[in-house]
Amino acid sequence: MAAYYNEFDPFAAAWLKELIKDGLIADGIVDERSIADVQPEDLKGFTQCHFFAGIGGWSAAARLAGWSDDSPMWTGSPPCQPFSTAGNRKGQDDERHLWPVFFDLIRECAPSVVFGVQVASAIRTGWFDDLQNDMEAEGYATAMVVLPACSVGAPHKRDRLWYVAERMANSDVSRRSGQGHIRQSSGSAQNGNWEINRADNAGSFSNFWERSKHIHCRDGKVRQVPTEPALFPLADGVSNRVGILRGAGNAIVPQVAAEVIAAYMSVEAFND
Repeated sequence: MAAYYNEFDPFAAAWLKELIKDGLIADGIVDERSIADVQPEDLKGFTQCHFFAGIGGWSAAARLAGWSDDSPMWTGSPPCQPFSTAGNRKGQDDERHLWPVFFDLIRECAPSVVFGVQVASAIRTGWFDDLQNDMEAEGYATAMVVLPACSVGAPHKRDRLWYVAERMANSDVSRRSGQGHIRQSSGSAQNGNWEINRADNAGSFSNFWERSKHIHCRDGKVRQVPTEPALFPLADGVSNRVGILRGAGNAIVPQVAAEVIAAYMSVEAFND
């Protein structure tokens, strides 16, 4: 078994097991403990580790992008509730702010590459600045991008901050990381024509979200996208409707994540 999935919610964990059994995501085990209880030695022998795994979106995305189940990868998409506009927005003071817990495992296990996602509004709190500072201190180059679900044709906006961190020689961290973001130059995950765009100044990402007011669409036009996700099923009598709603609501959009993975893959191929 190549993959380790950590998921605290019982319904989502059961869903993961069914997806593994059906061969829809990488074969592996599901650990239902809190991430706070996971020790570095628990992760030995696994090629891929998916934390806050939800219903396996990152594994599905990796396959969409052409990333083998046998290729090393860590993913971690910490809870969005501390930063979501729908919550109390306590930010780093919220007990559900679990990036520091996840980072402790990264520091101990030193995975080669880490992908993840957070709600875009977390930029205002300095969430990515904290992540970048932590990761660069451990020898990782980092990059991020804000992409909505509608960028892959979904009928809703769902802005998310996507990040990637690659472990490398200390001398290369500032060259590959800097202050920038992954952007699509043309095409899609199928042709991998992407690049890392680095800004010239060393400012913070805290104001990035304020500059992201519009969507650059595939037809070349720039639009505001007012669409919202249709949450269903909500009707009484639908089996497990609450669990399904929660699982889908917390899930990533694998097609967007696949574009981020493909961007990273194309950059690695270019550098090779």
